[in-house]
Amino acid sequence: MKPSIPRGTRDFGPAEMQKRQYIFNILKTNFQLFGYAPIETPTMENINTLTGKYGEEGDQLIFKVLNSRIHESKEDKKEVLKKEFNTSLEKSYNSELLTEKALRYDLTVPFARYVVMNHHSLTYPFKRYQIQPVWRADKPQKGRYREFYQCDADVIGSDSLVNELELIAMMDKSFAELNIPVIVKFNNRKILSGIAEILNASDKIIDITVAIDKLDKIGKDGVVKELQSKDISEEAITKLEPLIDLSGTNEAKVAVLKTFLATSEIGKKGIEEIEFLLNNLSTINIKHINVELDITLARGLNYYTGTIFEAKADAGTFTPSILGGGRYDDLTGIFGLKGLSGVGISFGVDRIYDVMEELNLFPEAINKNSTTKILLVNFGEAELMYCVGLAAKLRAAGINAEVYPDVVKKVSKQFEYADKKQIPYVGVVGSNEMTNNTVMFKTMATGEQQELSFENLVNALT
Repeated sequence: MKPSIPRGTRDFGPAEMQKRQYIFNILKTNFQLFGYAPIETPTMENINTLTGKYGEEGDQLIFKVLNSRIHESKEDKKEVLKKEFNTSLEKSYNSELLTEKALRYDLTVPFARYVVMNHHSLTYPFKRYQIQPVWRADKPQKGRYREFYQCDADVIGSDSLVNELELIAMMDKSFAELNIPVIVKFNNRKILSGIAEILNASDKIIDITVAIDKLDKIGKDGVVKELQSKDISEEAITKLEPLIDLSGTNEAKVAVLKTFLATSEIGKKGIEEIEFLLNNLSTINIKHINVELDITLARGLNYYTGTIFEAKADAGTFTPSILGGGRYDDLTGIFGLKGLSGVGISFGVDRIYDVMEELNLFPEAINKNSTTKILLVNFGEAELMYCVGLAAKLRAAGINAEVYPDVVKKVSKQFEYADKKQIPYVGVVGSNEMTNNTVMFKTMATGEQQELSFENLVNALT
């Protein structure tokens, strides 16, 4: 049978991995630059850690893991499976028959669980970054995978909006270094709660936010239909429509919101938080990204309570969300630790990669198949072992060196190997070079050759 991989997953060869590592390295460097420390959490979490945190739609995308402790006969297993998958969705998630564990859906909820479990050993505000894969049982399509990497930065234990400002600064620096033109949209869940309050639909806040968050995907008519399907009154929808169509400068949008939310205390608090960010953007001196207030941005995850972010590429034909995040006031409270507010962002590396490929943004230096800088070519057994020793010295000098490991009659085969792997330099070692303690150094791009001592060889490669 021909081997294959599950839909929504991908293999990455050397060329792709070098580009992905380029992205990872930029983000990791900037996380550390802003004072964040690394952690990792397990691939699997207890299922009750994950369920109920992402909304009904999110819960349906969680990959459940079959328990390994079922030892019934084959017939008994069939009955258990039948019973499990015939139960309601809610009962299925709470069942311990088959699924006590699940693959993590994101990195934020496991982070909150980590904070609660390690509460007494952490220094607050606690700033962590995490670069790991997550899994979602989604329908695979361009830019949407079932396995993908997230690169998260979160700070917990601080209510200060300075944290949001610094996350915006981190976005600006990171996307500038990746050379991706980006629009960063932001909103505040308190404003959305205020809007629901004005519409006399506070009990429908989740339905309203989930619906308007789909504006880019299903359009205004689609949003209206979804709101109607959730029993939102026609009067409320009519009041909401001008906000869905809201445009103009950030300041103009704030002015409209102040009028609309004049009688909502939580809405006015959201406006205060938005104005703090807008009034202080000049302090962090952002240069690369455009920051835009978007009232339709809702971020469907239930745990957000304040500022919310989303970034999209502002060029090319493929413009998915490549970053998301926001403020969550009591996520740890779900696990029994009250009063810890946090805020964070998550870079979607797989989509960032796809955008950079389309826009041809990767530096030419990493559009290569090899990390090797020089291949040492031999003419025989004695020369091969000389090359092994020479490679050890080059590596000690910090130079990526590779030895062709076989003795072949045609040296051209070794050069062909270097050419296919796009190794930029070749060092040829024959009997004369061994006698003279030199290497015939060839630049593959130009064909230029020169005989160099070891010291001069190191200089030529550094």
